[in-house]
Amino acid sequence: MLLRVPIKHCKNCGTAVVYRIPDDGDTKPRAVCPACHTIHYENPLNVVGTIPVLGDKVLLCKRNIEPRWGKWTLPAGFMELEESTAQGAARETDEEAGANFEMQGLFAVISVVRVGQVHLFYRARLLDDKFDPGHETIEAKLFTEEEIPWDEIAFRTVREALEHFFEDRRRGNFDRVHELSIV
Repeated sequence: MLLRVPIKHCKNCGTAVVYRIPDDGDTKPRAVCPACHTIHYENPLNVVGTIPVLGDKVLLCKRNIEPRWGKWTLPAGFMELEESTAQGAARETDEEAGANFEMQGLFAVISVVRVGQVHLFYRARLLDDKFDPGHETIEAKLFTEEEIPWDEIAFRTVREALEHFFEDRRRGNFDRVHELSIV
């Protein structure tokens, strides 16, 4: 079951909406405005980020915000309007880590069904080991695979992305995009 707050009012006219199957042939109940007849579709949110690497180390950020304050994560966050997924991932990496990096290819697409999110992680090559984390990050730090604080990872999507990254690195090839679903 999706965990979400239902739409209560029409974003166009402010009238209280009703949930029903629209008369346009749709098959799912939607928030429909009885006054202006706007149908409000609810779509997943995109979370975009990177797996920044320098040599044999991966950059993680210690969260200075909830949820999961004080836990480690990859630099990532919600995609903004008017940016591509890669632009959003680069922006989040800059905001959270203050890293100097070069974007590489899409690495993983992870659907988190129960919260209506899709997480997209890109590989990134760090150009140096100097970081200037923003206000959402307590600390930005490089870790080898053995040093990663696995019990302190903030989100399952980050753990999954890192596990697949290290598997691919061991086999010496980043020739595929990983597609996963977490229900």
